[in-house]
Amino acid sequence: TRRSSDLTIFSKQAVLPLGETELTLLDTPGHVDFSAEMERTLRVLDCAILVISGTDGVQGHTRTLWRLLERYGVPTFLFVNKMDLAGADKAALLAGLKAGLDEGCVDFTPADRERRMEQLATCREDALEAYLDGGEVPDALVRQLVGRRLVFPCWFGSGLKLEGIDEFLEGLARYVEPPVYPETFSARVFKISHDPQGKRLTHLKVTGGTLRVRDAVPYAGHQEKAAQLRLYSGGRFRAVDQVPAGGVCAVQELTATCGGQGLGAEESGIRPVLEPVMRYRVALPPDCDSRTLLPQLRQLEEEDPQLRFTSHGGEIHVSLMGRIQAEILKSLVSERFGV
Repeated sequence: TRRSSDLTIFSKQAVLPLGETELTLLDTPGHVDFSAEMERTLRVLDCAILVISGTDGVQGHTRTLWRLLERYGVPTFLFVNKMDLAGADKAALLAGLKAGLDEGCVDFTPADRERRMEQLATCREDALEAYLDGGEVPDALVRQLVGRRLVFPCWFGSGLKLEGIDEFLEGLARYVEPPVYPETFSARVFKISHDPQGKRLTHLKVTGGTLRVRDAVPYAGHQEKAAQLRLYSGGRFRAVDQVPAGGVCAVQELTATCGGQGLGAEESGIRPVLEPVMRYRVALPPDCDSRTLLPQLRQLEEEDPQLRFTSHGGEIHVSLMGRIQAEILKSLVSERFGV
């Protein structure tokens, strides 16, 4: 059994300078019990990095993630990790990616350039013409192919030994197609959280225009001012006056937002695919009254709407994905509410 500190439970954010580009990295849970949190985050990504174990290859949960990435139209880069371990066979893994995920998975490691160009040339007619004319597919065209999910660049290496990491990061900066955003304000919420002082935070990506401090933010019949804009990196944040389109921030003082919601001109969009599959009963200590605890549990439900706490005859029930999530929920209730 893994301790809660070993698992990513809620999406975390970090700022990553990469040459002349600054990336906002959103680290999502990998465990199947927290897939709903991961799915909410997918909807705000410009691109995804799917990390696959070199000793395990494509697993059932990998295919679930892949279908979600396809559903939300997210351009995807792959890094096959743990290639330093015995049993990691690059050729077999690449064949497994093509068979289990998509034929568009292409090896982008520098040593295989000629083979890469041949595969890229088969992806679209203009890529074939470019290859026949000049012997290569230009970067601008590769970015288009990646952006339209016709090509999925793959790198192989070891995170532990930092093998292949530089090549991967260089490729990421080189082949990400910069999005074009509209001028009208819009944003999408991907997470609700509470800071140590109990202040409610709405984590969102600005998908159009610019969000400024004290702006009135319209959503679902509400209009509330953004009291503070926070840019998080790890556990630290800095307050800023504005966030342009493409930026990710946490907004204080929005009281009725929820994960997946669209703000401004952004539509709320399609219903999530992943839903809890089990109902659990919450067994309370003798000195704990369900009428006191249930309103506190609503705070956790704000952060993960699919928990769905309900009360029946004095008993509290909750929707969960599995046993690990149940253990984590027990820890959160103990930490937050002392129960």
